[in-house]
Amino acid sequence: MDLDYSAEQQAFRAEARTWLAANVPHEPLASFDCAEGAKQHREWEARLNAGGWAMVPWPVEYGGRGANLLEWLIFEEEYYRAGAPKRINQNGIFLLGPTIMEYGTPEQKARFLPRMASSEEVWAQGWSEPNAGSDMANIQTTAFLDGDHYVVNGQKTWASRGAFADWLFGMFRTDPDSERHRGLTFILAPLDLPGITVRPIEQLDGLPGFAEVFFDDVRVPAEHRLGEEGKGWNVAMATAGFERGLMLRSPARFQNTARRLVELAREHGEGVEPGIRDEVARCWIGAEAYTLETHRTVSRMLAGGKIGAEASLNKIFWSELDLRMHELALEILGDRGELLPGAPAAGAVGSWLDDYLFSLSGPIYAGTNEIQRNIIAERILGLPR
Repeated sequence: MDLDYSAEQQAFRAEARTWLAANVPHEPLASFDCAEGAKQHREWEARLNAGGWAMVPWPVEYGGRGANLLEWLIFEEEYYRAGAPKRINQNGIFLLGPTIMEYGTPEQKARFLPRMASSEEVWAQGWSEPNAGSDMANIQTTAFLDGDHYVVNGQKTWASRGAFADWLFGMFRTDPDSERHRGLTFILAPLDLPGITVRPIEQLDGLPGFAEVFFDDVRVPAEHRLGEEGKGWNVAMATAGFERGLMLRSPARFQNTARRLVELAREHGEGVEPGIRDEVARCWIGAEAYTLETHRTVSRMLAGGKIGAEASLNKIFWSELDLRMHELALEILGDRGELLPGAPAAGAVGSWLDDYLFSLSGPIYAGTNEIQRNIIAERILGLPR
């Protein structure tokens, strides 16, 4: 792994920094968990796409820039440094997009990827069900083939971005006699089909960041199946690998939080206890360590390797690091840390509380950390079940 950037990579960084400086909105956008914020974020994504920065590592014909993964890491560093908006279509561009690259037909790639890159179509994630949260193998929502359509019945819940999305991807049971991870099929469903009901779910902040999605004899074209029928578990595990490993949580996100945390500790000076200062330093070191590990992974992938079960190690590390950084920020802020940014007495507390509430979900989504520890024990350490 070479930690020195080439002249071409430095030029790429300069180009990204210049474009972002000229285009990032001066005022923060509204949360994409409300209707107005969702509209604003779609407009931002369209601007990114027009500038050629929507999906840096994708092929040009699919709406990307044709850059490699190392250049994507460089772009992410500049994106977070510029304070650019969050990505409303992260379920699509970071999770489903790479999965379609791997499992999709040429027609599916041409149909879905360019509209995904531009966020003309925003995607919801449809894994969980009322009785199948972290246990995805317990999925009960059915999809039975009838001619050239699947007839879908059942319910998905905690569908991320579901309240304002256009499409949903998920797994459905296509073999009524199957059990656990067998007999599942990966299907892409437009959320405006007859028989689909989307019911928003409010988060702690009152905004609908999730949704329940009900299917009542919904007819989904069979051409929207991704991969083979009954082999959806393999497709979904590829998606989960992208979610836990590389694309969804770039190291720049945590480097940015670590920098803000160090600045917060400096601002409060001697009022910060020595033990907390030590933990702040450890978090900064942790963010840098995750960055180096990600560069090592990218170097291996550029040489033809793939992400394997070690993605579970990444997921545990970044989710628990993120949570601890936000806990420390609230400890430093004291009582003021309980205020939302718009509160009259908030001052410069920033988004620490809002981001802390989101960080609580990190050890849960993308497969709970308890499940990830089981995967590590069995697939990496070779321990008995």
